[in-house]
Amino acid sequence: MTSNDTAVLRVAGRPVGRYVTRPELPARLSPRPYLHPVTTLAGTAVTELAPADHTHHLGVGVAVPDVEGFNFWGGRTYVRDQGPTELDNHGSQRHVAFQLRDPDGFVEELRWVSAGGELLRERRTVAATELTDRAWALDLTFSLTNVTGNPLSIGSPATNGRPGAAYGGFFWRARKEPSAPEVFTAAADGEEKVHGNPADWLALRGATWTLVFAGATERTRRDPWFVRTEEYPGVGSSLASDGRVPVPPGETVVRRVVTVVADGRLDRDAAAALVRKAVSP
Repeated sequence: MTSNDTAVLRVAGRPVGRYVTRPELPARLSPRPYLHPVTTLAGTAVTELAPADHTHHLGVGVAVPDVEGFNFWGGRTYVRDQGPTELDNHGSQRHVAFQLRDPDGFVEELRWVSAGGELLRERRTVAATELTDRAWALDLTFSLTNVTGNPLSIGSPATNGRPGAAYGGFFWRARKEPSAPEVFTAAADGEEKVHGNPADWLALRGATWTLVFAGATERTRRDPWFVRTEEYPGVGSSLASDGRVPVPPGETVVRRVVTVVADGRLDRDAAAALVRKAVSP
């Protein structure tokens, strides 16, 4: 690990991810901690930071476009019957402290703050584990607790009237290459068939690398996947898809996603085998 502002994840002594806790970003990007660059064990970068097509995409992290009307995703806000709209409603995730820091992971406390004050308190746990000499796993759990005295709810553009846009929650902006990556699950191939559906795991396969995402709890596995390959390469686990997620005062929403980061182009059997190894019962 490094300074108070960054943490470096290591697997078998090799750096595989840099975690920035206090990025200097404009309010419109909904400033928040992020992991970038994340690399394979061979050193291939598999994340992007603030790309030109979506400057508010920040490597790997947790981002939510609608917490009681406040934007913790960045960019424009989707307004029902109006479409994407520039609003002065951006919140920020503020690093409070590391409760634990080791070379292979950390436990962090964050405050989700908007113009109205602190809405959510988050406990984020991140761990890096070696799987083989060509693959490792990033295990990320986030727990969001309503610290206000009032009910809150979490939404998405989908719950606000934009079909197919249930992004928000865990999100990984992947490396953009000349050719779009392939995406597949155990039972389906292609963005059209995979996007918007739940699956135990989902693989994104680039030129020399493969990412395999898996919900690591029964509740997380019920959330559908948000997938983009042609427009840009990105994968998220949709926190609010069919309806807003209520968070009563003092209550907590928890999700856990484990991502296999592998060198090479994995097939279905190899992807499934690494997920089984990475996701503890």
